[in-house]
Amino acid sequence: MNNSARQQLPASHLLLALAIVAVWGTNFVVIKNCLAAFPPFYFAALRYLFALLPLVFFLPKPKVSWANLGIYGLATGVGQFGVMYYAIHNDISPGLASLVIQTQVFFTIGFAMFFAKEGLKRYQAVAVGVSFIGLVIIAMHTDATTTFLGLALVVFAGLSWGIANTVSRRAGSINMLAYVVWASAFSIPPLVLIALMFEGGAEHLWEVTLAASWGAWIGVLWQSWGNTLFGYAAWGWLLSKHPAALVAPAPLLVPIFGMGASAFFLGEALPGWKLMAAGLVIAGLIVNLFWPALEAQFRRHP
Repeated sequence: MNNSARQQLPASHLLLALAIVAVWGTNFVVIKNCLAAFPPFYFAALRYLFALLPLVFFLPKPKVSWANLGIYGLATGVGQFGVMYYAIHNDISPGLASLVIQTQVFFTIGFAMFFAKEGLKRYQAVAVGVSFIGLVIIAMHTDATTTFLGLALVVFAGLSWGIANTVSRRAGSINMLAYVVWASAFSIPPLVLIALMFEGGAEHLWEVTLAASWGAWIGVLWQSWGNTLFGYAAWGWLLSKHPAALVAPAPLLVPIFGMGASAFFLGEALPGWKLMAAGLVIAGLIVNLFWPALEAQFRRHP
């Protein structure tokens, strides 16, 4: 692949990336509404149950190791969504969660650099520093809607997403829909176990299941089919086709959709400090995304 091909996505791949981040961003409103009906880890278990069934009976296991599937399933199911749902339930607003989860970009690129034995470039250090200032601003404004625990949990979810990105890329060129479906089998058991141990036991969870409204169940299916099957299968496919540093920054649009949808549908306030924090985090992501191309352009035309 030549250098110019490395620096841009084909138009069709760019449109796919935009569709994915639009689904992911607006999904934070759906998550918050569903958490009124389901405990967080049980909600995550239901998400992956319907991602697994019935497609697992129609899609053959992808040609990848069980270990790879297991790590991806645990990272996305428990580390990313189980933990993030728990945080959104009580400890962070949906709009801010959609912003903070984008720390996954730096974790994804960091893991790629580690395996490639590359050092941290100056512009990458600047990008991380700018985004970190944004996170510090959020930490300085913790209140009843956003706690320091919630912030830390969503950063951990970003780390887990970075692990999942790295593992899916190492799976190579495979059927990513089948990959996500089969990996879901590894998400469900630990999520169910956590739910049984900490969310009221089997009898309570059964009562919650029966009491949930149709709207809540539609939200679960949207989590399973819209986000997991479409979103993560398509995202994994993009990662398998392009360098991590090119694809991973695409979700910088997620907080724009997430914060906008949360403000519109949930009435989440957007004070100046929150917009400043969002601007800094997104600015760091933009520096990381565009600096290499700008630098190359400057060298060609000083």
